[in-house]
Amino acid sequence: MAQTTILGRIGQLVRANVNSLLDSAEDPERMLDQLVRDFTNNIAEAEEAVAQTVGNLRLTEEDQREAQQAATEWGEKAAAAARKAKESSGADAVRFDDLAKVAIRRQMSYEAQVQTFGTQIAQQTALTEQLKDGLNKLRIKREELVQKRDELVSRAKMAAAQRQVQTAVREVSVMDPTSELNRFEERIRREEAMARGMAEVSASSLEDEFASLQDGENETEVEARLAGLKES
Repeated sequence: MAQTTILGRIGQLVRANVNSLLDSAEDPERMLDQLVRDFTNNIAEAEEAVAQTVGNLRLTEEDQREAQQAATEWGEKAAAAARKAKESSGADAVRFDDLAKVAIRRQMSYEAQVQTFGTQIAQQTALTEQLKDGLNKLRIKREELVQKRDELVSRAKMAAAQRQVQTAVREVSVMDPTSELNRFEERIRREEAMARGMAEVSASSLEDEFASLQDGENETEVEARLAGLKES
């Protein structure tokens, strides 16, 4: 039967080794999305199958009602013919008896149909309830699958972010940037020392020049005083 085949295929999908599929998938998130789509499509097929089963059940119920109505009508005709036969005599009584028998046979035929339809309705009702129950369970499973998909995708993204952070931390530990900073600081200290040395050199040159100038002025003063002594 198509309905049970569809539900059986969905059952296989539910029982599939999802972990194995995810382990072998290059993109687990895409795999989960595809799994949800497959589940949704199969549920749509199951819903159509259940709707068809319910429709067939309603047709059978309608056929049973029509057969029951026909049985009732033929029973009334049989009763009417029997009354006529009782009221008549001779050939008329025989004719009405024959009509009553025909009506009874028709009544019995429709009653048999009513019984057959009743058996079919009981079977179809049980199957319909089974399919409805299975369909509801599949819908719940799909919602669980969607929630699980969202949870796994979120956890996968968090794990990837954590792995990137840990990789960056490990690289920083292997290549300690403080050593580069230390070398840069040492270079700056040498530049600063060079600047101080140049400043000291410049200051020393200026002091020598001023000292030389002062010596020249002193010698001039000496000559001037000597000349004054000679004139006195």
